[in-house]
Amino acid sequence: MFRTLLVIAIGFLPSLFSLWLMRKTQARMRSHLRRVARNFPREPIPVDSRPEPSDRYYLEGVGYLIGDISCRYNARSGYLRCAVNPSGPCEGCRYYEAKEFRT
Repeated sequence: MFRTLLVIAIGFLPSLFSLWLMRKTQARMRSHLRRVARNFPREPIPVDSRPEPSDRYYLEGVGYLIGDISCRYNARSGYLRCAVNPSGPCEGCRYYEAKEFRT
């Protein structure tokens, strides 16, 4: 009887050790995340990606777009001007390449 209980207890030892190790790691991670959260700057990050109203126009069948539609790199989006110079402006952009239109 004693031998059986000893075998069962020894069988549970690796599981108990693993559970203890997992809990200890989780507690360490929680502590680390708290420290990071405390040291993170509290001021809000300004997010104003709306284009200027004068730069935005409506194209029938496509919707609202910004930037120069004749440029090869134009994203054809209402939020992004192009892949190379997303914030713009398009006037005088050194990456401007005229798009070749098929006829």
